[in-house]
Amino acid sequence: MASSDKIVILTGAGISAESGIETFRAEDGLWAQHRVEDVATPEGFARDPELVVNFYNARRAQLADVVPNPAHKALARLEAAHQGEVVVITQNVDDLHERGGMKKVWHMHGELNSALCAACDHRWAAPLVMAPGDACPSCHAPAARPDIVWFGEMPYDMDALFAHLGAADVFAAIGTSGNVYPAAGFVAEARRAGAHTIEFNLERSAVGSQFQEHRTGPAGQTVPAWVDEILGS
Repeated sequence: MASSDKIVILTGAGISAESGIETFRAEDGLWAQHRVEDVATPEGFARDPELVVNFYNARRAQLADVVPNPAHKALARLEAAHQGEVVVITQNVDDLHERGGMKKVWHMHGELNSALCAACDHRWAAPLVMAPGDACPSCHAPAARPDIVWFGEMPYDMDALFAHLGAADVFAAIGTSGNVYPAAGFVAEARRAGAHTIEFNLERSAVGSQFQEHRTGPAGQTVPAWVDEILGS
C-alpha cells in the first residue's frame, strides 16, 4: 500500500457491538422487544410517535454506558497519521467513532444524538429525552423526529459516498452483515474503481465472496493490527 493511498472504510454494527451496543438482530435487549416495522419505519412513527421516540430515547441513554473500543481508536489513529485521505462511512447511529477520536465521519443512517425537523429539515443536537411534538428551534413547527434513516428512506449523502468509493485505492468493510443495501453494494462499486477490498468480520458476510482479502476475528484485535501495518508501527 502506498503512503498516499485513499482508504475508504465502511463500518457496521459489528464494530460497535464490541463496545456493548446492541444490534437490531440481537436476541435480547431493546430490538428484541419491538418489531422493526413499529420503531424503524416512517409508518411506525406515524402510527405511534410516542413509542418510536421513547425507543430512541432508550437507545440514546445506552450510549452513556459504553465507550469506544480499540477498533474505533485505531481508525482515528489511521485518520490522523496516514498521509493519504481516510474516509469513514458508518451504518451506525452511535457516536463511538467521534468519541474514539475521528474528526470526520459520514453517518449514512443518521445519528442518535441529532434531531430532525420533518417540516423544514433543520437539524439540532437532540436532548437526552425527546418527546413527540417537540418544536423545531428553527421554524417552530411541532415536527421533531429522531434524525435516523428508517427502512424505506434514502440514506444520507449517497452522491458524495459513491464519489469517495469511485476514488478509493483501498476499501475496507468492518463488522458489516452485507444484508442491507445500498451499503452492501459498496464493495462492488469500489472494485469497479480498482480498489483493493478487504473485509473484517467474525465470519464472512453475505457479500464476502466479493472481497479480495478477509481478516476474521474481533475488530478490536484485527483492525489495530491492520492499522499498525499501514502506518509501519
